[in-house]
Amino acid sequence: MSLVESVANVIIGYGVAVVTQILIFPIFGLHTTLEQNLQMGAVFTVVSIARSFALRRLFEAVRIASNQSRFS
Repeated sequence: MSLVESVANVIIGYGVAVVTQILIFPIFGLHTTLEQNLQMGAVFTVVSIARSFALRRLFEAVRIASNQSRFS
């Protein structure tokens, strides 16, 4: 179920990013095509996955180091 949750999170995040861009960009005078919004959403999604992975690894390393210092 963790994999299903992760995939659902990515798909929903991608959709939210694209819809947000479509709604917000015109307010700032940015006019993009649907294809451009989909491409930017994909880039933001990849960056978000990389950020999430890096933070998860960092916190896991901190947890391991913390546990090792307790038992040393």
